[in-house]
Amino acid sequence: MGSVVLKSLSVLLGIFFVFVGIMKLTSYISKDLHKDLRKEYVKYAKVFPLANAMDFKVPSKWYRRVVGTLELVCGAAMAIIPNYKIKNASNGVLLLLMLLAVYSHYMVNDKFERIAPALVFFFMLTGRLVIDWQLRRKNNQAATANGVDEKTKKQD
Repeated sequence: MGSVVLKSLSVLLGIFFVFVGIMKLTSYISKDLHKDLRKEYVKYAKVFPLANAMDFKVPSKWYRRVVGTLELVCGAAMAIIPNYKIKNASNGVLLLLMLLAVYSHYMVNDKFERIAPALVFFFMLTGRLVIDWQLRRKNNQAATANGVDEKTKKQD
């Protein structure tokens, strides 16, 4: 059961982030939405966490492109690649991007309606990691228990 949930969550989250990444990179899906994203990233680049601390200015165009590319690549990895280490690394990168999104929305005083999607996907990504860790722990405990049973049988 948990494996089905994990696979479904991985594929659906992956497809979502591929979709969002494409929207940030090109106007192929929606010209109006892409135009709005470009305007919003001008504000987000001004509140980038390292901008104030290190006097480091991030060009909004490159900020949007880097975030979009990371979402596209990590989303594709979560949806397609079967290796759990790569999926979990992608999950971690996307978690950091969602934290950055929540921070950016908060710093530019966006309404809660604008912050909520980033929070929802942050919690979904966190839930996916928790499910993965629980399944791995359960499988390791089952393997250990089977190993102990086999050792006991060999000693008899």
